[in-house]
Amino acid sequence: MTITLVVGALVAAAPSDPTPVASRSFEFTYTVTVPALPAASSPLRVWIPLPDHDAYQKISDLSIEAPVAHTVEQHAEYGNEFAVFVVNAQQASAPFDIVLHFQATRYEHRVALIANTSSGSAASGKPADPESKLMLAHWLQPDRLVPTNGVIAELAQENTAGTTDTLDKAHKIYEYVVSTMHYDKTGDGWGHGDAVWACTSKRGNCTDFHSLFIGITRASGIPARFEIGFPLPADKTAGDIPGYHCWAEFYVEGRGWIPVDASEAWKHPDKREYFFGAQDVNRIQFTTGRDLRLDTAQKGDPLNYFIYPYAELDGKPFDKLQNHFAFRDLPTAAPASTHAQATSND
Repeated sequence: MTITLVVGALVAAAPSDPTPVASRSFEFTYTVTVPALPAASSPLRVWIPLPDHDAYQKISDLSIEAPVAHTVEQHAEYGNEFAVFVVNAQQASAPFDIVLHFQATRYEHRVALIANTSSGSAASGKPADPESKLMLAHWLQPDRLVPTNGVIAELAQENTAGTTDTLDKAHKIYEYVVSTMHYDKTGDGWGHGDAVWACTSKRGNCTDFHSLFIGITRASGIPARFEIGFPLPADKTAGDIPGYHCWAEFYVEGRGWIPVDASEAWKHPDKREYFFGAQDVNRIQFTTGRDLRLDTAQKGDPLNYFIYPYAELDGKPFDKLQNHFAFRDLPTAAPASTHAQATSND
């Protein structure tokens, strides 16, 4: 029998700024197919990320349908929520689906910037988002594939020399990344978010663009964080989504977290200034952070990032899950802007 659990109404308020804000409302379906397990198999543990909910993303009617029970947990460090399944061999005598379904409204996140950043006119946004000193210190630390020394530190020095204003520093780093990197998913090496590989190869996907931006930003003394979800095609109202999209935010005292999307800026040069200080509505966010250890039951290495389901069998990563992602705009959805397209892995 299929068990359906409605996980409350994970609802956050829309941005409080009185200026009208663009929005997009849609249904999202995240399907994971678990294969049949051998009769004598140990239990399979599966972790599936759940969508984020904050002032710029309202989530409601979230349900998880599966023939096995699960729990909903929260990552202690970053607050990421996820569902956990422990599947025994009898329950997986035949393949079955886990279906995550929810409704969402995504609001444009656009922060008013001072004129000397050349980032365009003032825009709407919520008041500065205060962050604890402990977390700000954390967002200055390197990740496994995002160092803050060596060539990354050299790039920070080269691109921010003579600049003292935090926002100006971040803008110079953004301009360097967008001007130097090329969106290119040919060959090997791309998609891991290896900042050194990115600055050497000068190409990659969204993960590589933003890992380089985050590394140089942190090396310049500016807290920065990685966020990941899925793109929504601006030219469609329903369909499959082939892969993830990610972006970044950096922190300025008194202004809070400021969004950037360097890979979208590269793909849409007419929006280059817009994507320094803004995220459009054509996305859905799931998790924050890199090098994630989900809970004490996880035996494998920390996750590089967490957007696809992760599973372990006998304490080792299990890579035989299959995924499918789809969306459908709700009839009342506001028109989406037309500068973002959904592509596999950005």
